[in-house]
Amino acid sequence: MASFRGFSVVMTVVLTVVLGACCGGGHGVVIGSTDELGICASAVTGYGYKCQEIQVTTKDGYILSVQRISEGRRGNGGKSKKQPIIIQHGVLVDGVTWLLNSPEQNLPMILADNGYDVWIANTRGTRFSRRHTTLNPTDQAFWNWSWDELVLYDLPAVFDHVSQQTSQKIHYVGHSLGTLIVLASLSEGKLVSQLQSVAFLSPIAYLSHMTTPIGVLAARSLLPEVTALLGIAEFNPKGKEVGDLLKSLCAHPGVNCYDLLSAFTGVNCCLNSSTVELFLKNEPQSTSTKNMVHLAQTVRSGVLAKYNYGNINYNLMHYGEINPPLYNLSSIPHDLAIFISYGGQDALSDVKDVDLLLDHFKLHDVDKLTVHFIQNYAHADYIMGVDANNIVYNPLISFFKKHGSV
Repeated sequence: MASFRGFSVVMTVVLTVVLGACCGGGHGVVIGSTDELGICASAVTGYGYKCQEIQVTTKDGYILSVQRISEGRRGNGGKSKKQPIIIQHGVLVDGVTWLLNSPEQNLPMILADNGYDVWIANTRGTRFSRRHTTLNPTDQAFWNWSWDELVLYDLPAVFDHVSQQTSQKIHYVGHSLGTLIVLASLSEGKLVSQLQSVAFLSPIAYLSHMTTPIGVLAARSLLPEVTALLGIAEFNPKGKEVGDLLKSLCAHPGVNCYDLLSAFTGVNCCLNSSTVELFLKNEPQSTSTKNMVHLAQTVRSGVLAKYNYGNINYNLMHYGEINPPLYNLSSIPHDLAIFISYGGQDALSDVKDVDLLLDHFKLHDVDKLTVHFIQNYAHADYIMGVDANNIVYNPLISFFKKHGSV
């Protein structure tokens, strides 16, 4: 059976995000210990980029880590005012996952070299966003949130800070859960006035067709709910309590624990082994058990809804309704510039589920919607693929240039 460490890491993507299989090839390495130095010093400035560590406080008191890459290796490229881009990772990882390949291959540095002002967000609970104005990570209350709170607090805090610092409209790039939370925000009319355009890579809105056996098993066996019932508020795949529960899935018939990376994400075409090794050194990160419960609810219900408290009285208390309200994606403004890229081999962002998402954009302005399908791509290829610079990022930059501010 696969090692516990390997298993724990791959559980990172039980319901959403990244990992992959491997190809070959080399790339630049992360310099130093990220935990000790921070993301800028360990993964950015050593390559000659200007990078600043920033803290942003949400309205509910979480202190988020944000990295700003304000200049590429060639300085400001003659631009006195650059358009900002916020980049948002998925669940159980942090912003360093965007930076594991060489500067020529990773999205933040490519964007910086193309003259953009890049802001890398890190959600609450990840290693550099584990601070709060009144709570500690050892407090259960620190972990009392799901992705509803990322919609309600984290995204607005980062957007407001970037808007205040730049006085410009913002491009946004999300991967996996990073797409879901902005889709939910836009469906409620939030962020619209601050956005220039939005890009969804491996979009997650519907999860009922995902084909990862272990992910489906985890969601449908009520594993997150069991974890919550045991009083485990912090969902830490490296921790003993969560790890023991996750390991039990390996014994289930039909679950292959010897090739977990591909089993979760689909067979990624274009990762190399050194990138995966760096990934394993840095991830996974913690999230809240409540967040994992919410994601499991999304898998089982087949709809995009707010957190279900599982009790009519609690739902009535929070929402004034028996059932949690739905996020209505059809209400997303039809004139917002949107870029959607998805892969034919993705076991998490399955083609059938993406088709359900695309149904909401049937009435979208034709010149404002770009849909990009890559047959041989799976989930992790979008952020760590060695050819993503040509296959994904070049078309994405063309999209940003087309829909940029005048």
